[in-house]
Amino acid sequence: MVDLFKLWIITTEVSNNMKKYIYDEYHDFDTLRKMVINDNMTLLPKKIVEKFQKSYIKIEELAAEECKSIKDIHICIIYDIDYPISLLQYEDAPFGIFYKGNISTVNEKKNISIVGSRKCTRYGIDVTNSMVEQLSPYEINIVSGMAKGIDSVAHRAAIKNNINTIAVLGSGIDVIYPKENYRLYHEILENGGCIISEFPLGTPPLSRNFPMRNRIISGMCELLVVTEGGEKSGTLITVGAALEQGKNIIVVPGSIFSSESKGTNKLIKDGAYVYTDIEDVLNLLNISRVSIDNKNITTVKSKLEERIYQVIDDNPIHIDKIIKLVDVDINRLYKLLFELQVKEEILCLSGNFYVRINK
Repeated sequence: MVDLFKLWIITTEVSNNMKKYIYDEYHDFDTLRKMVINDNMTLLPKKIVEKFQKSYIKIEELAAEECKSIKDIHICIIYDIDYPISLLQYEDAPFGIFYKGNISTVNEKKNISIVGSRKCTRYGIDVTNSMVEQLSPYEINIVSGMAKGIDSVAHRAAIKNNINTIAVLGSGIDVIYPKENYRLYHEILENGGCIISEFPLGTPPLSRNFPMRNRIISGMCELLVVTEGGEKSGTLITVGAALEQGKNIIVVPGSIFSSESKGTNKLIKDGAYVYTDIEDVLNLLNISRVSIDNKNITTVKSKLEERIYQVIDDNPIHIDKIIKLVDVDINRLYKLLFELQVKEEILCLSGNFYVRINK
């Protein structure tokens, strides 16, 4: 059963400070209801009282329906033990959030937020998948926004590798956006993850909601990872929030010919940490690398992989030169390069250069 007192307060359009005052002053639903119905909140401005009276009508409707419309939805406020600890240090942290699933993991593990372009390329997908897979031995959560592109890739990669993942929505928690992520939404919950939103139930995915959503994505994490993003990508809004919050930001370099890497390459130029391999992420998180058993990863290379492997040696070689020498479709090439990285045969360096790993 949802806490109607908390629901009433967090859905009323007043400031966080006012919500704190009301919660501390009136203690429970019945007390606040009597004060509102009898119009006894004389110490508060009339506009504030009217807002609570207006929101009470919706709360009454929910109570009459015995909260069937919000089954499995929970509320967490700043005083609750499960509220994300990392958000408490920011003045603009929401007084309360709606959530579904297992929220306790948020405070039990390190949180890494992965964001990127909605129009991601094969390169961005492969890098995200590779990175998340290599993070599977560690006690971490993957946080993202369940948007199209890199966000969805990061969530799915986490699920595939048995990593808890947390989706922060720019809509009400009962509004799945984009609609094509209906299955992903439920897979996150089915695999022990969590869905979070600060917006009232039924809130549509309005454009103004996403900058607010992004500050939570960055605020919850210990490290923000940016895999792809154009010059005007919404990803850069998350980066801006992370910078204001004093977060570490690590960026995956991309081809100078890719429009989806122009924003990320500029971030590197402006001083962001550069992602070259998983060691960079672990160092920023102060995590010691563990030895991974690769016995289930085949070391037998196909003929095409062998050709690529022969082209790449101890001297870094750019992706464009590999394409010319191997003469293979770019999408297939990226897939094979990704597989060779997983087998730890080659390494991707800054600027889309590749080098062989000598074992």
